[in-house]
Amino acid sequence: MTDEHLDDTDDLDDDTDDDDEFDDDFGDDEFEDEVAPEGNRVAGGRAKAVVEYVARHLVDDPDGVFVDASEGRDGVTLLVHASPGDMGRIIGKRGRVIQAIRQVGRAAGSTEGVRVTVDAAD
Repeated sequence: MTDEHLDDTDDLDDDTDDDDEFDDDFGDDEFEDEVAPEGNRVAGGRAKAVVEYVARHLVDDPDGVFVDASEGRDGVTLLVHASPGDMGRIIGKRGRVIQAIRQVGRAAGSTEGVRVTVDAAD
């Protein structure tokens, strides 16, 4: 065998090392779970973070957006507050945007096993 034959087989081995470029580096780093003072996790913390993230990226004034969370017997209720000029962007035409935010909030809550409802503040 010649050295040229060995060089050709080395090229094949290099192709199998490309698995590292498909790592799941998103998701867990962006949304850290909130931890209560006792060390227990806050119910709906991830859903609150996701809803706040989406709402802040929809409006013109992201600093005017905040989300209140209240825990009830039937789950967690998230109330989205925004500046008056941005409430139309949060609600959307015929309420389609707030419906989408509700779906995303429910999906994020289901990862924690929490029932989440999302409402827009007046």
